[in-house]
Amino acid sequence: MAVYKEKNTNTWRVIYRQTDWTRKTKQSSKRGFTTKREALAWEREQLLKTQADLDMSFSAFVDLYTRDMKPRLRLSTWETKEHMIASKLLPYFGEKCISKINASDIIQWQNEMMSLRKKDGQAYSATYLKSLHNQINAILNHAVRFYGLASNPATKVGSMGKKEAQEMNFWTKEQFLKFSNAIKSKPLSYHAFELLYWTGIRSGELLALTPSDFCFDKGTVNINKTYQRLYRQDIVTEPKTPKSHRTVAMPDFISREIKEYLNSLYGYDSHERIFPFTKSYLHHEMTRGAKQAGVKRIRVHDLRHSHVSLLIEMGFSAVAIADRVGHESIDITYRYAHLFPATQAEMAVRLNVEREAS
Repeated sequence: MAVYKEKNTNTWRVIYRQTDWTRKTKQSSKRGFTTKREALAWEREQLLKTQADLDMSFSAFVDLYTRDMKPRLRLSTWETKEHMIASKLLPYFGEKCISKINASDIIQWQNEMMSLRKKDGQAYSATYLKSLHNQINAILNHAVRFYGLASNPATKVGSMGKKEAQEMNFWTKEQFLKFSNAIKSKPLSYHAFELLYWTGIRSGELLALTPSDFCFDKGTVNINKTYQRLYRQDIVTEPKTPKSHRTVAMPDFISREIKEYLNSLYGYDSHERIFPFTKSYLHHEMTRGAKQAGVKRIRVHDLRHSHVSLLIEMGFSAVAIADRVGHESIDITYRYAHLFPATQAEMAVRLNVEREAS
């Protein structure tokens, strides 16, 4: 590497060479350093990354982590991780030497995260705090497994927050019917929410649907992709998990409604998205419809909870429900059990009847 001053701009420039995995050497440079000290410091960081020397800063290691992990993750997953890293990790740990981050540093960072408040004055949710800790833990684990960091201080300290929120919001069937009736004047919105509630599919799966995904002879819809709006582009990718690939049986009335709706469209392409809008449109319509129907406002994703809760109330098994909604593990389905606090009492009553009948 070489560092020199550019007279025409009065700034410093670093010229460096890197050897890639094919052992080819490439030369590049970086301009614009205001002082020689800044240029030399940046040069040293590049050398440390090239040598995978953990005397580098946390920020420099994040560059390595990004290079290693970004190609392996879904774009939406990486975007979420990237935002947390940039907004909650780099401001605190960025200039610290990664090999010198200790348990005390992690504790102080956790305390700061738990004390932060959003614009509305509310603290961050327990699930978000858990996600933040998972992210710092993932980066330090990566350093341990692949770059020789002696230990992970985040593991020693333990997590903050909770994996799952204590409550899941949902609508009863009666509440949804009020909402559905309130938005009936907008067929596009009406059919979108009908599918979300009565099939339990995810909003991204809904927005990726095309006419070719429906088999009206069998009354099924094939879930094989998901939609996201990222970097101002419409992106359709593989579903969230392997179990998300599934064929969902629709109630007859939904199958008829969607078939009639598609037949009413003029000149549609069988491979065009049926619902050509983004999740923000669904959020807006949820707010509008809930207000008009006089029901509590829930999240769009809570319609999925509502579908699962309805199936549980109807007596379907956790295994069958998990298969229908594409849960990766049946344990996820069991988390809905608390939605029915009266179930235990009902069990006792029915056991009494069973005993008396014998």
